[in-house]
Amino acid sequence: MEQEIVPFQISKGMVITGMYRGEQDDGLYVWLRRFDSEAQRETLYEAVHQSDYWKTEVTPRVDQLLDREAIKVRPVNLLSLNRLFLHLLPLQLR
Repeated sequence: MEQEIVPFQISKGMVITGMYRGEQDDGLYVWLRRFDSEAQRETLYEAVHQSDYWKTEVTPRVDQLLDREAIKVRPVNLLSLNRLFLHLLPLQLR
């Protein structure tokens, strides 16, 4: 992810603000990107997902790398982001 997907998405203009793995759950991966607007998000998603590289190199491998049914993509604002991280914090840190 950090060596292939992130550099590619950055090259298309996406801003990656954070990537976190679950401390006790290896299947948990939180990945944050920032967009100035919904229109910008749509434009950048299209630039990434409709590119020849994504279609020929990434998409064929996705099912081998990810459990699509477990993926949860959510738009967040600062308040919902705080709630998300409070939920993810190990209990001993609360």
